[in-house]
Amino acid sequence: MILIADSGSTKTDWRVINANQEYEQVNTTGINPQYLETEKIYAIFETELLPQLKEKNISTIYYYGAGCSSPERNKRVEDALRRAFPGSVIFVDHDLLAAARAICGHQPGIACILGTGSNSCLYDGKNIVDNVPSLGFLMGDEGSGAYLGKLLIKAYLYRELPDELATSLKNKYSLTKDGILDTVYGSDIPSQYLATFAKFVYEKRKNPVIKEMIYENFEEFFERHVSKYEGFGELPVNFVGSIAFHFADTLKLVAKKYGAHIGTIISSPSEGLIKYHQELLNMQDAQA
Repeated sequence: MILIADSGSTKTDWRVINANQEYEQVNTTGINPQYLETEKIYAIFETELLPQLKEKNISTIYYYGAGCSSPERNKRVEDALRRAFPGSVIFVDHDLLAAARAICGHQPGIACILGTGSNSCLYDGKNIVDNVPSLGFLMGDEGSGAYLGKLLIKAYLYRELPDELATSLKNKYSLTKDGILDTVYGSDIPSQYLATFAKFVYEKRKNPVIKEMIYENFEEFFERHVSKYEGFGELPVNFVGSIAFHFADTLKLVAKKYGAHIGTIISSPSEGLIKYHQELLNMQDAQA
């Protein structure tokens, strides 16, 4: 059996699969080695993952995760996995590769992640060949749930929201200025906190002020990321992530402004990854 992890900052989807087209799904808290050290990552495995995988003989683990963008960060995850699964072969890579494999398959295209965070790449059908860097929560994450939450909370604190919206937001989340700032600047994963406000944005998406905020969020992403790739007007631009999926109508409007062609928009790359790795497993079995 192999174990596939599709991990974001908010949640991690795990799939146990075999060559017989069967799989089992479990879920845990999100993991991002940009913010979490090995011990904290292992604690999630120990308390949330391992109890759900009793008596499962895991031979190989493919872990695709947000924040897995350098050897040092990848090692944090790998060390935690080796401690949790000492007998397994382990591969740790960026969630961007998972996105490309899931939504582009074997065809060239631009693969984009719009979830809690954001990222993008140019994919040639086999490998990632270009990547406008994702600068993370403090300097980037345009298009993401965290960025959308940041736009909303800034507008709230700067008194730029209509009274009705501001009151609704304050009452729904019991907001105070000190509480917001303490959480944003004191949390291990501030992006996860800000991304929770995307639900409010979705509920109020027909409000003109909120509608403009959603548009601005995606416009920033196309301007700073998608438009920088060679051939972006000819290649399909594919998206994975809850923000892309739930705000697809606005995303398509922004793409049209930039002359881009949207291909696939899906909420999660899991099904595409399952297909990819089952095919890989079948090939390995055939060669054995």
